[in-house]
Amino acid sequence: MGYPSLQACISDLEKNGHLIRIREEVNPYLQMAAIHLRVFEHQGPAILFEHVKGSKFPALSNLFGTLDRSKFIFRDTLEQIKTLIELKNDPMKALKQPFKYAGIALNAFAALPMKVSGSAPISFGKAKISDLPQIVNWPMDGGPFVTMPQVYTEDMDKPGIMDANLGMYRIQLAGNDYIQNQEIGLHYQLHRGIGIHQTKANAKGQPLKVSIFVGGPPSHPVSAVMPLPEGLSEMTFAGALGNRRFRYFYDDEGFCISADADFVITGTVMPHDNKPEGPFGDHLGYYSLKHDFPLMKVHNVYHRKDAVWSFTVVGRPPQEDTSFGALIHEITGEAIGKEIPGLHAVNAVDAAGVHPLLFAIGSERYTPYSNDERKPQEILTIANRILGTNQLSLAKYLFITAKEDDPDLDVNDIGRFMKHILQRVDLSRDLHFYTNTTIDTLDYSGSGLNSGSKVAVAVAGAIKRELWSELPGDFDMPRPFVNYKMVMPGILAVEVPKNIKHSDTPLIFEIMEEHLADKQLDGLPLIVLCDDAVFTAQNLNNFVWVTFTRSNPSHDIYGINSFTEHKHWGCKGPLIIDARIKPHHAPVLEKDPAVEKLVDKMGEKGGVLYGII
Repeated sequence: MGYPSLQACISDLEKNGHLIRIREEVNPYLQMAAIHLRVFEHQGPAILFEHVKGSKFPALSNLFGTLDRSKFIFRDTLEQIKTLIELKNDPMKALKQPFKYAGIALNAFAALPMKVSGSAPISFGKAKISDLPQIVNWPMDGGPFVTMPQVYTEDMDKPGIMDANLGMYRIQLAGNDYIQNQEIGLHYQLHRGIGIHQTKANAKGQPLKVSIFVGGPPSHPVSAVMPLPEGLSEMTFAGALGNRRFRYFYDDEGFCISADADFVITGTVMPHDNKPEGPFGDHLGYYSLKHDFPLMKVHNVYHRKDAVWSFTVVGRPPQEDTSFGALIHEITGEAIGKEIPGLHAVNAVDAAGVHPLLFAIGSERYTPYSNDERKPQEILTIANRILGTNQLSLAKYLFITAKEDDPDLDVNDIGRFMKHILQRVDLSRDLHFYTNTTIDTLDYSGSGLNSGSKVAVAVAGAIKRELWSELPGDFDMPRPFVNYKMVMPGILAVEVPKNIKHSDTPLIFEIMEEHLADKQLDGLPLIVLCDDAVFTAQNLNNFVWVTFTRSNPSHDIYGINSFTEHKHWGCKGPLIIDARIKPHHAPVLEKDPAVEKLVDKMGEKGGVLYGII
């Protein structure tokens, strides 16, 4: 049976050893986030903060901190939901095996939203924005944010819940130029459903009504982050996953209210009415900086009698949103592969911040009659489909290869996948650039907000080279690039001295070209320039984070013995990616040492986190 409320879920988790209570008062400024980060790092339980300084409301975090806990929460419905997804992709299965899928009808009934008479949270009372837990996660954040919201909007041309959008977009509660308790910031990025709704409202010159739900049954926030097909209501998915119909009604001002939510903030967004929002420590591991985003004028803040504020902390992966991604993959399986013909698997690499890097495997079947060596053809078509599909289109780097070359290759195995690519890549042929295009709003490696470039590296065919697992004894780099370290076979991290200006970049490559152009470097297809070679080479997670979050393909990819022929760029020597932090990049997230010491004490013997961290 599904949970009727967040409180029911909390009780169930606590009874089964999946939750701890912190009864001492905690500071919402940095301390709560630091506790969460440490507990998540140790794969610990959900955390209920009973006494939040400055607020009467308790707060919950790390609810979805492990895939095992998410599976426990949805243990009664997960298999049915996976079957529903499977049937969507192949409805003939139900006809071929009717008895196997007979029980799905009951779950489908739970998917239908239920309009109810006015009830909680309205029946209990109201609060002000300043009454809510003012949680600040990172030292340079522009103020407190809602980090686990469900933002509800309706389509003006097709009003009603079945054509509504429920998305998880961060909300800034205070700071900057916001009038306290009257205005909050609404941040959403490219390819979000709310953008379609606001575009229509702007065209009509009318305010967009927005309802922000916080808390409620755990199926509700999961539905807000699910990559559902356009036209499929998140509220129906929430009902099916939670085995409880999504209950809603409208208040006296016409705002949709989730009857099971713990909090509901209602307000309007006027056409072209923006204010600066941010900075905010985000999931790439850097701050997203201050930019103009929609301004929401607050109407009401409703809450239940026993309301619990739900939040999370984002930062350099892995974090709780990583576990969200694992749950989504658990539910959807290989659904994306069925949407794009010839695509077998795709992985938005979490360690690289998700959007900067994709690994994919496709089929290469265009010319099976040819006796020539297999080369990228069909996988190039698939690459274009991937980079034109929903949020996958925000990727910067796409490495795609042919399933026929290694049927057992796994897109989730970073080391093996990169080795497969580097053994086979033809750097003179296999790089395909997309310039002056869109990238993730949170990615500051490009030429402006939302602006940058992409490169698809499409690789097919037999192994072309044996990768160096260590450098030959006679290998060296020109001065001043004397600190370098192998990351993995075929990849070298080269540290650039900090006193070298970024304006000297052309000179750097002139020096490298002169030194390396005549050397035999076939076993070293990739060189990464970085600020710290030891850190970059320490592990593969560091390598992909540094390399793919700090580079813009069109600006930062170079090559030894490079050329341009018929508008195609390639190189005959190693590929070089300049992954140094540039002057226009956003700052890296760093923890507050004093707050970390407080958390250390909580983990000592007698402390509430003893045995957990």
